[in-house]
Amino acid sequence: MSETVLLVGHGSRAPGANREVEEFGARWRERHPELRVELCFIELAEVLLAEGLDRAARSASRVIVAPLILNAAGHVKTEIPEILAAARARHPDTELISVPHLGTGKALLEVLRRNLRQTLAAMDMPDPRTTGVILLGRGSSDPAANGAMAALARRLYEGGEHDLVDLAFTGIAYPRLETVVQRHARLGMTQVAVLPYYLFTGTLMERIHRQVERLRSQYPRLCIEHSSHFGFEEEVLALLDERVAAAGTTEGRPECDSCPYGIELSRHGSQTMQGAAP
Repeated sequence: MSETVLLVGHGSRAPGANREVEEFGARWRERHPELRVELCFIELAEVLLAEGLDRAARSASRVIVAPLILNAAGHVKTEIPEILAAARARHPDTELISVPHLGTGKALLEVLRRNLRQTLAAMDMPDPRTTGVILLGRGSSDPAANGAMAALARRLYEGGEHDLVDLAFTGIAYPRLETVVQRHARLGMTQVAVLPYYLFTGTLMERIHRQVERLRSQYPRLCIEHSSHFGFEEEVLALLDERVAAAGTTEGRPECDSCPYGIELSRHGSQTMQGAAP
């Protein structure tokens, strides 16, 4: 059976962000010389998902769709299943299956913890009791996606020594970064470590950098540092290994692939839940 793994990036208005996704795909392809690996995007870049599926289906009897996405909101729950269903109708002789998004599991929690350690090192290892931590997510109109981020912030708190670990969002949802930094200052923190929960660079990571620069000028007595996006961390590559290896099994089935929620939404049309492009 010929098989293709189709990696699905979000897509960005920032060309450098799309190139980074392409580089990630090239690195993962090097790990798996036995696999045929192709890349496409959901929006704002070439090749888009529908065309990517058509290309993959023409040369494979089985296509594994692997979203390079951290949060399960509109793209994961609605758009990808709808586009996949349409592709199945166009290619009835090709098995098209998808695997879960990358999520907020243990592997990526370890990346966050490492980013936190590196950020503290940049601040000369301050007292964690007076150093606030802000997990910064993208934000969604999907409460479940925001709830997953809240659970991740709690797990980050449980495993550390910091008295204050909060959650903020870049857009769509609240609270925003400025509000949470203000709260940390009022509660007596003398340092704040901001941890963006982003896979690749893009316009939102650029916005975060500008926001932190403004906050430094607004709070000159507060040391504020932020980590970078995840990029090419080994845990991310290994997590994708696991997702693809489990394709087609019960463990490898996306939570909304053919679930009632996704089916009902597809009947009434897609509603994007994830806000501005990265």
